[in-house]
Amino acid sequence: MKRIVVTGGSGKAGRAVVADLSEHGYEVLDVDVVASLHPDDPTRVADLTDLGQTVESLRGAYAVVHLAAIPAPNIVPPGETFRINMMSTYNVFSAAEILGLQRVVWASSETLIGIPFEREQPRYAPIDEDHPRLPEFHYALSKLAGEVIAEQFSRWSGIPFVALRISNIMEDRDYTQRFPGFWDDPQLRRWNLWSYVDARDVAQAVRLSLMSDISGAEAFLVAASDNCMTRESRDLMAEVYPEVPLHGEVSGYETLLSIDKARSLLGYEPQHSWRDYVAAG
Repeated sequence: MKRIVVTGGSGKAGRAVVADLSEHGYEVLDVDVVASLHPDDPTRVADLTDLGQTVESLRGAYAVVHLAAIPAPNIVPPGETFRINMMSTYNVFSAAEILGLQRVVWASSETLIGIPFEREQPRYAPIDEDHPRLPEFHYALSKLAGEVIAEQFSRWSGIPFVALRISNIMEDRDYTQRFPGFWDDPQLRRWNLWSYVDARDVAQAVRLSLMSDISGAEAFLVAASDNCMTRESRDLMAEVYPEVPLHGEVSGYETLLSIDKARSLLGYEPQHSWRDYVAAG
């Protein structure tokens, strides 16, 4: 049984990842600053901005899934967001090299591509991994720095590093409580091209990243296969971003954050949509 350490395993994505990996036969250890509320999920409480604590937390693991971070801007001061995210990421990557782990899978972010699209418009859509990285705030900047650091650690160590540029994570209750409020005004969710992803599909992407034949440092957008709206994606783009070129075919409610690379290299295929939980009005 392979032992996987999941940092941030008590968070929204982390809970789904811990559950999914456990169901698929992995031995999972949640490492977080707070203990899990689930009595069956063992948690090691550790401060990942401390290298010594990080090394001890990862000791004996086959791989690490690094999800721990200040998850969004404006939770703590910007400089603290950058410091905490940067130091914890650097320490996890360092510990993986020191201990000779076989793989690092970690949470990058959709925000790297310029989200929210206020100062910059998308260069094209659907957006893919080749889109310019245009971080607009300290949280996104910490993720950009993390991707650059991952490239160097992979080059030094030979360990595969998989960065998942995860879209806005949703759980079951969000579909009924939040999504109907989006539909009347396309401006409300223009900031990330009406994208989202179910936490369970994030967990799927993580598990596939641990299993897939990946070398070097790779980044993947991870989103649902559809948008969060009752209007088709091409129609939304025509109204809100009329000057942004569309590349290729965009049909129906197709996501405007392309998941083609994740489909091709990881075998990722989203299993969950808000349309399974709430009827469009």
